[in-house]
Amino acid sequence: MRGGKIEPMPTTPIEADVHKHLRYNILVNLLDGAYFGLGMGFGSFTTIVTLFVTRLTSSAILIGLIPAIHAAGWQLPQLFTAGWVSRQRRYKPMVVWLTTQERIPFLGLAAIAWFLPALGNRAALVLTFAMLVWQGMGAGITANAWQSMVAKIIPPESRGSFFGAQAALANIMMSVGAVLAGYLLDRVNFSFNFAACFLLTVFFMGLSLLVVALTREPEDREKIITQEKHGFWRTSAEILRHDRNFDWFLVVRIMSFFATMGFSFYIVYVLRQFHIAMVTAGFLTATLAIASTAANAIMGWTGDRLGHRSMLVVGAGALSLSALIAWAAPSFGWFYLVVALAGFANASIWTTGMAMTVEFGTEEQRPIYIGLSNTLTAPAAIVGPLIGGWIADTAGFHATFITSAALGAATVLILLTFLRDPRLVRQGTE
Repeated sequence: MRGGKIEPMPTTPIEADVHKHLRYNILVNLLDGAYFGLGMGFGSFTTIVTLFVTRLTSSAILIGLIPAIHAAGWQLPQLFTAGWVSRQRRYKPMVVWLTTQERIPFLGLAAIAWFLPALGNRAALVLTFAMLVWQGMGAGITANAWQSMVAKIIPPESRGSFFGAQAALANIMMSVGAVLAGYLLDRVNFSFNFAACFLLTVFFMGLSLLVVALTREPEDREKIITQEKHGFWRTSAEILRHDRNFDWFLVVRIMSFFATMGFSFYIVYVLRQFHIAMVTAGFLTATLAIASTAANAIMGWTGDRLGHRSMLVVGAGALSLSALIAWAAPSFGWFYLVVALAGFANASIWTTGMAMTVEFGTEEQRPIYIGLSNTLTAPAAIVGPLIGGWIADTAGFHATFITSAALGAATVLILLTFLRDPRLVRQGTE
């Protein structure tokens, strides 16, 4: 019994192995999250990369592309790797091999920043976006295997708590990295300050890779692996045709990505509107990370007990309120609350979204559900920030923020009306 909840006894050799190494695997993968988060504090797409690009261009559309590339790169490849992933008896070798492709591009960003005076803004901008595409796609080709590995080594009754705890720890360390990055940007000459930040990102992401390689994952010798080439696509079509609850989950994720279009422009807006210092941007990032830490811990634990759909509702409400306050904020101080609410929204979209995705289907179907959940919603992750940037360029940032608020409210309505929690449905409690 843990936390007043009786844990089910293992019934298969795989489950017995999972429970035997559970504490060890939780510790190892929490450390992975800590090092990864610390690295991302120095290379945050929300602030550090965005600030670097703003020194190269003033286009709101290009600035909006930064989170779009990251989100779409994470999501788009996952369905196309799902068939490959589903045929693995152990996921870890694939994870360790592929994840190098989401880490190496930060070394490229460091080189671009270091040689910026020789490259010039135009060439540096093209190379920067090439690195961002590489990094995003590298994360995406790893994502399905990583989620499948975590779902395999963490029992269902603990997945939400684990995803929440890992994300919370990552965000704590991200806040540390963000504050230190803010001081680096403020005290070291441009563009060497950004080069230093990106090099530190590479260093800590390297430590993260070493740690995740220590995961103990049992080989699944009982798993039935189909060799039929068209079986994967047939199963995907059947899921979309017959699992209506999953279809509504896809609608919610698509709406959420459109609703976050305003998030991409918070830092740029306060820099232009209120003329804050670079170090203050670091404190804003730290606020976002601290809020995300609390949100991930609370939502993961609560979602395991009350259902993850309720956490999606909370997140969509926070999303709408964040954009509404940004639209109405009379002074810079309000943006600490704005980014804090954005942290809760992001935790709901990403962490709760992952925890809920792996609740659909069987062990054999899980990589397909993961792929569908991410690849089919990737266009929204790309188009949403671009639409936000177009609105900002043509009608101003305030128009982008109020559009986000309205879409967030619509997402809440869809959640309350149509979507049911898959785990609670399976248990017969909803």
